[in-house]
Amino acid sequence: MKHNVGGWDRGLRIAVGLVLIGLAATGTVGWWGWLGVVPLLTGLAGTCPAYSLLGMNTCPLSKKG
Repeated sequence: MKHNVGGWDRGLRIAVGLVLIGLAATGTVGWWGWLGVVPLLTGLAGTCPAYSLLGMNTCPLSKKG
């Protein structure tokens, strides 16, 4: 798959995902905190299926060419 998630976007996704997972693991939030896996995985992979469907791209390297 083509990368469509840029640097700041990736960092934010990874941070939010880790925070949500951490909160869920400690019991601070309910089961929905485990949904942090989604932004974590899209941040690590650099690809977001929703961005592909919407035609969005925050990755500067993919915009060239």
